[in-house]
Amino acid sequence: MENKVEEILDKVMQNSSNIGCLLANNQGLCIGSRGLASEKSAGLIVAISEQAAKLDPNSNAPVISLELDDKVCIIHKNGITGAVYKKKD
Repeated sequence: MENKVEEILDKVMQNSSNIGCLLANNQGLCIGSRGLASEKSAGLIVAISEQAAKLDPNSNAPVISLELDDKVCIIHKNGITGAVYKKKD
């Protein structure tokens, strides 16, 4: 499984607008990260995803977009939680 995770992270980082990515398990432990994504943020990213899902528990898992001055963090959970950090256009 570790090789598959590494492949996924590498593939995400092939997009030139992506500056970081992270995968975390349901307990908030980092499975892997690349670029500017900090392993320390894995628990927070999972918590944000879980709290956002509570807004409408009868719908599919939401896609969360956090915007900063120069970047965007997109979070989505589908079994595991993923976050992609992108340069803002």
